[in-house]
Amino acid sequence: MNKILLAVASAIVTTFVWVGGSYADGHCDKYADLKGKAWVDGDCMETPLGEKWWPHPIWGADDQAGSTNWYKKPEVVKRALAMVKKGNTMQLGHPYTASQPMFGARKFVLRIPGAPTGGAFGPNKVMWNDEFLATEIGQAGTQFDGLGHIGVQVGADGDKNEMRWYNGNTVQEMNGAYGLAKLGTEHLNPIVARGILLDIAAVRGVEVMEVGDMIKMADVKAALKAQGMSDYKMMPGDAILFHTGWDQYWVVDNAKYNSGCPGIGMEVARWIANGNAGVTGFDTWPGDAVPNEDPDCVFCVHQYLQTRHGIINQENLNTSKLVDAGVYEFAYIYNPVPIVGATGSIGHPTAMW
Repeated sequence: MNKILLAVASAIVTTFVWVGGSYADGHCDKYADLKGKAWVDGDCMETPLGEKWWPHPIWGADDQAGSTNWYKKPEVVKRALAMVKKGNTMQLGHPYTASQPMFGARKFVLRIPGAPTGGAFGPNKVMWNDEFLATEIGQAGTQFDGLGHIGVQVGADGDKNEMRWYNGNTVQEMNGAYGLAKLGTEHLNPIVARGILLDIAAVRGVEVMEVGDMIKMADVKAALKAQGMSDYKMMPGDAILFHTGWDQYWVVDNAKYNSGCPGIGMEVARWIANGNAGVTGFDTWPGDAVPNEDPDCVFCVHQYLQTRHGIINQENLNTSKLVDAGVYEFAYIYNPVPIVGATGSIGHPTAMW
């Protein structure tokens, strides 16, 4: 017993010495000017996000699957499948076209080389068509952010050993001309989640919210009440989707769609992280409100959920289809395309109820 007490006492002393040393040498004051910002966790400003976030407290130091680990747990998958009572399905993605809104200079280009591409061969005269697709495969159209997409610079400009992503992985470790060496979408698990949709536009009394409109917890609670879901309690692995009405601009007015958007701020992001959600989803291109009420927050919700907590994100959803059908609880099904080294994935998320 005495040996155990001595070991505990030694550990406590060591901790106090380390913490004291950290503050004394300025380790915790590196980003002191950001202390108290909405996206900051902890008092030790080791990074622009506060305390370092690695190793992940649930999934461990070597994990590359993040919140998709929940879908390896039978109770999470069974909870999702229990939502399927009528046998209905609905695809929530937009069609992929060259005319879809694209962020920055990204392009989506598809060509059929030849007409037809091959044939005819054999006495049965078989023929076929192939396609050539040139795009940012993970960041186009209805897109899915993998864990290699969003990071934070922790050190000096240009220091690739201190540009960190989920679980503390650095650009130096991840860097590869032919895809990410770590955190590629091939490490993610198929998503089978209990999903809920929060119709925020409805509780705001509008068809579509405005650029920069920030969703608060009061909006979340109001939406749950209006949808008859006041007793909803988030469970680990749940998919939380938000409807702002922004999807009405898709293809119709791309300039408006890309000009900014409504979205969540850190208050709602913390609710999502504290509940251990498995997926977030939005009818906008980032999920964050753009611009944020705090001009210092540049996609800080992205960083908080993805980089710090490893919670993956689905963007550019067509949530209006669920609203029109009056469906707010469902199974959310999506399988990230396992492209080795990819930062994200195209694909067709599906609601089932």
